Amino acid sequence: MQVRLHIFVKTAVLLVALVSLTACGGNSAASSPAATAPNAASFQTKDYVLGVGDTVRVTTFGEKDLSGQFPVAADGTISLALVGSIKAAGLTAPQLEQAITRKLSNGYMKDPHVSVEVVTYRPFFIVGEVMKPGSYHFVNGMTVINGVAMAGGYTYRADKDDIKLKHGGVEAKEEHATESTPVYPGDVIDVPERFF
Repeated sequence: MQVRLHIFVKTAVLLVALVSLTACGGNSAASSPAATAPNAASFQTKDYVLGVGDTVRVTTFGEKDLSGQFPVAADGTISLALVGSIKAAGLTAPQLEQAITRKLSNGYMKDPHVSVEVVTYRPFFIVGEVMKPGSYHFVNGMTVINGVAMAGGYTYRADKDDIKLKHGGVEAKEEHATESTPVYPGDVIDVPERFF
């Protein structure tokens, strides 16, 4: 019986040591630049900046007429009953909640409670050497290869090692991307042609 207990204790100590070594190895990787780069899991809706093409759900508690789904129009605003147009583009959902609350508090409601959530995100775009270039619906957790797959895959001329990505639309700075690079709403993926 004591021999079994002794073997069990040794095994438990070895397992704890192994787990500790694995955890230490994970911590050193986390401090490397590659580990601190944004990944698909880091996309948070509370930090997401709204833009033209997004649709938000506004819920004003106790007021069905002031609740609903609203698209962000070409001028960057949403249009609500009573208060009219409110600038949404360039704001996060919590910031838009505050803006709507301020407007409603200004002579319309005594103590409004407003909630804003993103219902649909603006599309991302993929151009260049893919079968079906164009705009596609964003799905949370996307990477470049998911976008390529949605666009029907690469053409035979595609240079998979020189993919470019613009986070935030056409005006953004272009950066090098790999197939595992995260894609966000409004991004533009460019798959260039390879030269033989």
